[in-house]
Amino acid sequence: MEIQLDCLPCFLRQVLDAARMNTKDKELQKEILMKATEIIGNVDQYTTAPEVGRFMHQLVKKYTKIQDPYQELKKRCIETAEKIYPDMKYFLYKQKDRLYWTLKISAVGNIMDAAIYGDKSVKENFIEEFDKEFKICEIDKLRKSLKNGKLLLIIGDNAGETVFDRVLVEELLHLEIIYAVRSNPIINDATIKEAYASKLHHGAKIISTGCDAPGIILDECSEEFKKIYNKADIIISKGQGNYETLSDEGRKIFFLLKAKCPVIARDIGVKVNDYVLIQK
Repeated sequence: MEIQLDCLPCFLRQVLDAARMNTKDKELQKEILMKATEIIGNVDQYTTAPEVGRFMHQLVKKYTKIQDPYQELKKRCIETAEKIYPDMKYFLYKQKDRLYWTLKISAVGNIMDAAIYGDKSVKENFIEEFDKEFKICEIDKLRKSLKNGKLLLIIGDNAGETVFDRVLVEELLHLEIIYAVRSNPIINDATIKEAYASKLHHGAKIISTGCDAPGIILDECSEEFKKIYNKADIIISKGQGNYETLSDEGRKIFFLLKAKCPVIARDIGVKVNDYVLIQK
């Protein structure tokens, strides 16, 4: 998915938010932002938004000397998600179409970072989100793939969301499941550390993609990941960053996400905040 002009101010907002999160030094914040504008000035040399995002957030690491700027946020998201995990399982227990609601639980996990800072309780936030139906839901295609397939690759997204993905993994234990995460800390995305903290290893083999961008740049991924990516019978890709980097690959990937960004919503053909399960 190509970078759009609407992405540029978003890059700057994200890097400024990250800088403010990790330093109170306004001069340092300004320096980071000015360096970020230089990257924006050369945006044509990048293919996708996550490639730009990686360099933006490397600036924060470099100037603040903090290698995992979102460490505390990720920890808090996982701890909060664990508190409502029993509620998710009980909710699922009462549903007739368990696959549909398992997918919805997994998709709703994508709001974890925003939910813990909202005015409502986290539980209230999620109950409200569960009431929203998928705008696009190609679940019949997925059912067929799950029936005929043996190897499932799930490409993870944010920390905290990983606990919601555990519900998905636990529902599909008849399959061999590989759960792939970022190779190094980037934004609030999950690495192997957060995947284990979310107990995903109880039902899936956890691997690194070998790529430290907030998406999947296949040319940079490890041979292990690329082998599994090519071999997997089913691929479920979580979140927007993975969509931006994989939606044009023609691999028939199932993208499971909430369209929080107008650029991505427009590309899929939905509205902002719509939930989507779509195969591309």
